[in-house]
Amino acid sequence: MSAQQYPVVVIGAGPVGLAAAAHLTERGIEPLVLEAGPAAGSAVRQWSHVRLFSPWGEVIDPAAEKLLAPTGWVRPDASAYPSGGDWAASYLQPLADALGRRVRYGATVTGVSRAGRDRVVDADRENQPFTVHVRYADGREERTLARAVIDASGTWTAPGPAGGDGLPALGEQAAADRIAYRVPDLADPAVRARYAGKRTAVIGSGASAFTALAHLADLARADGGEGTHATWILRRGISGNTFGGGQADQLPARGALGLAAKAAVEQGYADAVTGFRTQAVERDGDGRLVLAGEDGRRLEPVDEVIVLTGFRPDLSFLSELRLGLDERLQAPVALAPLIDPNVHSCGTVYPHGHRELSHPEPGVYLVGMKSYGRAPTFLAMTGYEQVRSVVAALAGDTESADRVELTLPETGVCGGAGLFDTPEAAETDGAGCCAAPAPETVQLTAATAAAPATAEAAQTGQSAPADQTPAGGRCGA
Repeated sequence: MSAQQYPVVVIGAGPVGLAAAAHLTERGIEPLVLEAGPAAGSAVRQWSHVRLFSPWGEVIDPAAEKLLAPTGWVRPDASAYPSGGDWAASYLQPLADALGRRVRYGATVTGVSRAGRDRVVDADRENQPFTVHVRYADGREERTLARAVIDASGTWTAPGPAGGDGLPALGEQAAADRIAYRVPDLADPAVRARYAGKRTAVIGSGASAFTALAHLADLARADGGEGTHATWILRRGISGNTFGGGQADQLPARGALGLAAKAAVEQGYADAVTGFRTQAVERDGDGRLVLAGEDGRRLEPVDEVIVLTGFRPDLSFLSELRLGLDERLQAPVALAPLIDPNVHSCGTVYPHGHRELSHPEPGVYLVGMKSYGRAPTFLAMTGYEQVRSVVAALAGDTESADRVELTLPETGVCGGAGLFDTPEAAETDGAGCCAAPAPETVQLTAATAAAPATAEAAQTGQSAPADQTPAGGRCGA
């Protein structure tokens, strides 16, 4: 049987994976979507309380909308901003339902290879179908053959650690009972009780950290400030652009998020510790957590720690494939220069499609948030254009696949931790970003936070996968 007779396996029933399936269906190519969770958008549902900073009009894929139209689905108001829960319930699940039996739940992909070929073997390799090993929630195992594999599994399952060197800080795992790696849902009474009246350290400098700071400030206001306080820990310094684009951001909700975080520090609900890279997490005599830095500083004890330092791709189940990944970002080598936060400060992402997403192993594509590896700030509309191009290429429509057009809001991709951590990155001509000054603890004032901005702030902390960067996350939110 020819490899072309098998379905295209799509890993992940999130926004980009389901969009890929919709485009495949539109092209007459059979998709098989494998979702590890029990429902569509399982990762999105885990941040259902967080609001996206992209409106409905930017988080619905055109091909998906066509597929939904005959089902009686009602398109939400294009100008409204959904929460993660709204996105999953009002769009992702109806889309998965429209795809029907093409979507399988409780299906965890444990490995992908070429049938009868490990990554070493060259002989007749490209003529073999892919073999996708799946473990189901009931314990069953299965091998599925595929003509191509589109990995849209995102990065949600692999959050970055607190440690400043990219590894867990000493004692971080032992303190897991006091550390969270997601923006907390303070509407949940149990979660609210965990943070109310407590001192909480928030580690991260991106939209997720902004969200956590704003939520904790709201909690402090509601409780009359009775002990609820945040310590914001940044690996870089404070400058006028620390809080993002503000009113200049072409995604108004994202700008408003940064302004809410700024208000939290201006009003005294949070203070900031700059230039701090966590080396160890210790417990004091009362069981509270003390963060120790690489420079020898030890911070005041806190009750809880929220780590929002970005996400990483899980590449373990792709180890038998020949991938071409950038050594720093773990993104496809042709895409990495376009999104590298060590180089890009406040630019937009250049349009890219199947060519930038290809690998030495033909027929394999990492798309959506996973395609960005460790790079920050991903928009759902980027993922939708990616899969449109990839599916066109799989259908043999090279002209359409190469016609990649995408206009993103400005301030969508900005300098990341790598750029801000180096002294050479000091502001000079307005095109770069700011260097981290000597470490210090500061109480921000309106004058400090409103300093003129010459570049966008890094958004290296995320709470969600693709537009999935909710009003506090990373992708499109």
